[in-house]
This record gives sequence, structure tokens and C-alpha cells, in this order.
Amino acid sequence: MTTLVVIRHGNTFEADEEPRRVGARTDLPLTKSGQEQAEKLGIMLKNKGLAPDAVYSGPLQRTIQTAHIASEAAEKSSFPEVEEFLREIDYGKDENKPESVVVSRLGKEAIEKWEKEALIPEGWHLDVGGVIDGWNNLAQLIKNQEKNNVVWAVTSNGIARFAPHVTGDFNRFASEHGLKLKTGACGILTCNAHGQWHVDAWNLRG
Repeated sequence: MTTLVVIRHGNTFEADEEPRRVGARTDLPLTKSGQEQAEKLGIMLKNKGLAPDAVYSGPLQRTIQTAHIASEAAEKSSFPEVEEFLREIDYGKDENKPESVVVSRLGKEAIEKWEKEALIPEGWHLDVGGVIDGWNNLAQLIKNQEKNNVVWAVTSNGIARFAPHVTGDFNRFASEHGLKLKTGACGILTCNAHGQWHVDAWNLRG
């Protein structure tokens, strides 16, 4: 069965650090715990028979590192092909600001709409249509290749949440599931014999 594994990068903050809104303009490396998350995820996916035949990644180092470490752990070491649409969103004036400051500026309602409905808060910058097209184009590319291919796409929380658009029923998915992927977690999407994509699992960690 043709499979797309959507992966969020591992931790970029230590346990004692206050999380910040790091986006397209903040290129942080993985922490030690983030590296461990990537390794555990790769092992889990290998054990599920989902070692990658191909790996795509956003251009930031946290996604590229995650792709390297996880694919090595899955015993399918791969240098990822970089796709620009997998880059994190630009948080505008909230870029690299502590989460408490961001919530204070935007309000909890705006953050909740982002988390539950993928509605972009005021001041953030993302070509939503372009990201959706990116996921749809990648899904079509995978369908056109050999059957039973497993493709990984390593990205950020802000971009991963749009991947379920490939099912053609994003609103239903959003109403039934949380859109957010935890750090070092993945979603598994499969394409059936009729060419229809389904989300089989979401927010899995190793």
C-alpha cells in the first residue's frame, strides 16, 4: 500500500526553557532530547514496516536533522530531498517570542482557531493555498510511482496540519482529530486501490 508518513521534527528547546514561536526565520538545531525523539520514531516506523523509500524535508536544520537521524534508525539512511513548501510558517511579529507573549498579543481564541481549524492568526504569514498544493502534488507524485512505496515528509507543526487536505475531507478530519503533531511525532496516510487517501493514524510517537 502506498504510504505517506508526515513527521514533525524533534525538540528544539530544553525541558527547562520556555517554548518560543520559532518559525521560518529561526533555524534552531535539535536538542539532545530531540535527537532521541527522532531515533525512537525511526525505530518505531521500521518496526511497523514503514522504513522510507524516499525522504523529503523542509530546509531548516531541525527538519533535516530529524530526517537523517530517523532514517538511519530505520536502517534506510537517506539524505532528504529539500522541499520549500515544507518550511515552517513565518510568525511575523511573534517570531521567536515566548509563547506567553504570543498568547497575550493574539488572545486565546485566535490560538484555539489555529490549533483546531488551521485559521491563520493576524500577523502570521503563510501561503495556505501553496502549502495545500504542495501536499497534493507530493501525494500525486507518490501515487504515480511504484505501489507499496513509503515516503516520509519531515516538516513542522505549522505545515504538517495541512497534510490531511490530500484526503479531500479536511474539515471532517479537523473536527474529529487534533491537527497538531507533537514534536517527534508522525501521521500515517495511505492511498487505497481507488486512489483515495486516508489518515490511518495521527500524532504517533516512538
